[in-house]
Amino acid sequence: MKDSLRQSMALLHTWAGLLFGWLLFAVFATGTAAYFESEITRWMQPEIVGSSDPLTAAEQAVDYLGQTAPDADSWIITLPNSRSATTQLFWSPSEEEGKTYSSAILAPDGKEVSARETSGGYFLYRFHFDLHYMPVIWARYLVGLAAMFMLVAILSGVITHKKIFADFFTLRFGKGQRSWLDAHNVTAVLALPFHLMITFTGLVTLATMYMPWGIAANYTAPQTFFESLFSSAPEVPRTGEKTPLAPVDAMMRQAAAHWDGAMPGSVTITNPGDSSASVTLKSSSEDAIGVRGEVLRFDGASGQLVQPAQAKGPALETESVMIGLHAGRFADWGLRWLYFISGLGGTIMVGSGLVMWTAKRRTRLPDPQRPHFGFRLVERLNIAAIAGLGAGIATYFLANRLLPLGMEQRADWEINSMFLAWSAIGLWGAIRPVRRAWVETLGITAALFLAIVPVDALTTSRGLLASLMAGDWAYVGFDIVMLLLAAGFGFAARKASGAKRSTSARKTYRTPERTPA
Repeated sequence: MKDSLRQSMALLHTWAGLLFGWLLFAVFATGTAAYFESEITRWMQPEIVGSSDPLTAAEQAVDYLGQTAPDADSWIITLPNSRSATTQLFWSPSEEEGKTYSSAILAPDGKEVSARETSGGYFLYRFHFDLHYMPVIWARYLVGLAAMFMLVAILSGVITHKKIFADFFTLRFGKGQRSWLDAHNVTAVLALPFHLMITFTGLVTLATMYMPWGIAANYTAPQTFFESLFSSAPEVPRTGEKTPLAPVDAMMRQAAAHWDGAMPGSVTITNPGDSSASVTLKSSSEDAIGVRGEVLRFDGASGQLVQPAQAKGPALETESVMIGLHAGRFADWGLRWLYFISGLGGTIMVGSGLVMWTAKRRTRLPDPQRPHFGFRLVERLNIAAIAGLGAGIATYFLANRLLPLGMEQRADWEINSMFLAWSAIGLWGAIRPVRRAWVETLGITAALFLAIVPVDALTTSRGLLASLMAGDWAYVGFDIVMLLLAAGFGFAARKASGAKRSTSARKTYRTPERTPA
């Protein structure tokens, strides 16, 4: 019975991991990068220097909006924090002007950003659950299905590998299939709680979309559910009585006192410049695990607190914490790097599992030199997924430095360049002999990551050496990670090149020419 169960789980683990493995590799890789979303965006906008505290940024934003959109229905201000240097502004025009939101970004000096157009780290964050070039709703269902398969693969893998923890302490290099299994086991066990947490909480983030039946059974429409869950202030028409806005920084200090020193992360002002104005402050996601931050509402004219924070129910609090654990925005530097390393381990776990599938089955083929179509397809998709995505991300960063600054739709072409490079690597891997394809595509990817550091130094004044001298550790960290990725892909290319020679050597010595006795 035990053998039967383990064999069943092994089969489930194998196919659950393979069917969505290529998508899961991309989701893990870009999701891991998203833990440094703000730092990536800062690197991709080198024109922005300095930092600003939330109090100063809020006053600068109110001054800017007062001059730019004094009659808007509402202003929304996303404040800078310890990781982001800019202030993001959104405003809804008055009814006479329509309802399309406008936006702007302010630099730490309070002036509108004149930096290059880019989607920065935000694109990588969105890609890991929205993908690209396809309807968002389809992408989220596809990623959700992949996450469910991932959860099945993790649990079945734990059952299958009864010696998985013992094997964690046994690393064998240069042993072909055995080495791939060791790499798979090590990266799986090293952060097993993280992998379970990140997969399950990823499903929780979109649970109402994946399982809408409870809402349908209890509410007339989904919008009614969300309105009751996340209640907002009722819309109040303008009185027409011009009244200056009370100092926002005083309201922010009062909010911080309520939140034990935590500063607001966003400010929403309705009916600005009118006696009916109200100011809503939401606590920063940096200061708590839960993403559903505390909310305080003030009278905009007097600055008096009119609605204190409302307690959340157990279900909403649990959901808030689970999403916060998944996003990791609360994490300080040490924990953020632990998230990143664990996510990198998950990416390697998925990638090594894909490669191990082919390594394990190659020995069973009747003619290893002429594998069947399904085997060849998996081999080529592995190259496209692993080397192709790496080359695409490196190209995305290079395009940020090399595309003309005044180019039309520049941010879109940064993204397009990523997929063009990804496609090119996939095509190259499809037409070349598989072993040569691995060596060449991994080598190209290593070269692209390596090129980022000198290209950055040649095109901006914030290269690695200059950043070291200035103590700009976000920039330094980015460049060091690029060099480490280049070294990792280069090492993989070297090992792939050595695999060909070692395989040839084994064939030479293990199958000697037979001679008559």
